[in-house]
Amino acid sequence: MSLRADLAMIAGWVPKGAHVLDLGCGNGELLRWLAQEKGCTGYGVEINHQAVEACVRHGVNVVQANIDEGLSLFSGTRFDVVVLSQALQATHQTERVLKDIAGLGHEAIVSIPNFGHISHVWSLLRGHMPVNQRLPYQWYDTPNLHFATTQDFEDLLGQLRLQIVDRGYLAESADGQARVISVAAKLRATLALYRFKR
Repeated sequence: MSLRADLAMIAGWVPKGAHVLDLGCGNGELLRWLAQEKGCTGYGVEINHQAVEACVRHGVNVVQANIDEGLSLFSGTRFDVVVLSQALQATHQTERVLKDIAGLGHEAIVSIPNFGHISHVWSLLRGHMPVNQRLPYQWYDTPNLHFATTQDFEDLLGQLRLQIVDRGYLAESADGQARVISVAAKLRATLALYRFKR
């Protein structure tokens, strides 16, 4: 079982045998891989009914819930790692979500689309909101509530007194492949991943 590039990077940051909470876990792909390959345990949280059913079919422990409504269900439970992959931009209570996940885990891993990508900047300079393979929605029907650059996100982590432990940048191509970016990453990366803790 292979993982998409961002999940593979996240999986590389999760220690063997870790207790993991995966928020917005989709069909449970990451949790399944971590259980099989690294002996990890944990739970997924997902709002979409079909994705929850897919998790159940694949033997992933999952709770159907909206992370915007809080994570009190897990209060008193401590995880080694809490993951939120490509879902933060759709949350209403972004600061609270970040504080909650930092409080539930020894470490947190969050991935975000980089709205500071050079193609987005170019679209804005031409007078239009970006619409492309990674952001296929028009400005009026997008599920994304927040549009952040990597610097915006790093600034928010600093304001919340959350310490960045590691970061990674990926550039996704039209054919679905992704490569790690190190040079001019804040303009060239389509996706940014952060590992942080209190």
